[in-house]
Amino acid sequence: MLNQLNSVIDYIEERLTDDISLKTISEYAGVPDYYFRKIFFYLSGMPLSEYIKNRKLSEANKDLLNGEKVTDVAFKYGYQSVDGFTRAFKKWSGFLPSEVIKTGLSKSFPKLTFVITVKGGISMDFRIEDKPAFNFVGVSKRVPLQFEGVNMEIVKLAESITDEQKEEMHSLQNMEPYEIVNVSYDSDTDFLKEEGYLTHLIGVLTTENQVSNLLDKVPVEACTWAVFPNEGPFPSTLQEIMAKIYSEWLPSSDYKIINAPTFSFTKMNKDKKDYAYSEVWIPVRKKD
Repeated sequence: MLNQLNSVIDYIEERLTDDISLKTISEYAGVPDYYFRKIFFYLSGMPLSEYIKNRKLSEANKDLLNGEKVTDVAFKYGYQSVDGFTRAFKKWSGFLPSEVIKTGLSKSFPKLTFVITVKGGISMDFRIEDKPAFNFVGVSKRVPLQFEGVNMEIVKLAESITDEQKEEMHSLQNMEPYEIVNVSYDSDTDFLKEEGYLTHLIGVLTTENQVSNLLDKVPVEACTWAVFPNEGPFPSTLQEIMAKIYSEWLPSSDYKIINAPTFSFTKMNKDKKDYAYSEVWIPVRKKD
């Protein structure tokens, strides 16, 4: 995965003056668009789109220092107008492009290189499971995207589930894990920024296809899952394991993520306040 990421960085470098889409970059990487951008975000700490913008403006700064005209540089890096380039450059650097030419002001944003860093010896337990095709069925709602802490809109969604809906979910549930699961999908920002909304479903796994209009259904094809059990303070431990899966486990594993929903379940500990056992299920495929 690290070699793959560095190859993508080189691919971007060679096309900084081209109009390349994020989807094209993901296709080059051979990873579904949403998952590639999520992997990039967890490893680099920034969205892929922001990285490309920063690299373009950094190279533009160099060109201005070398005496190129603002107009030429603006169009070279894909801006439709000088005003648009000037606003973006000022927001990024804190000064105007013309000031670079006149005074030699400069800001840089170096090309990324992904390397393996050996840390502290914290192990991650996981298991691999194969599952046939199934459906998530449950109650869903558009909720604000929130990376940390308890999402109160999800709490309200859970509290809104009626006895009738619970009874139908219970009657449909026929697959492990026999737990109430949480599934998030259709994020406005592909889960890369803590803004906008996503669809969150609370429900169960079933192979049944007949579902009443009281519940929503999300089909999932047969695939392999990497399952990560974790235990600790809730929800921080669950959120931390999600980040570690993408930033530590995935780059060094024999698996890659496929385009299917990720889900989790949580069992609160009755004897410890805000303490829980959780499992995160990630859809994967063995690397070629």
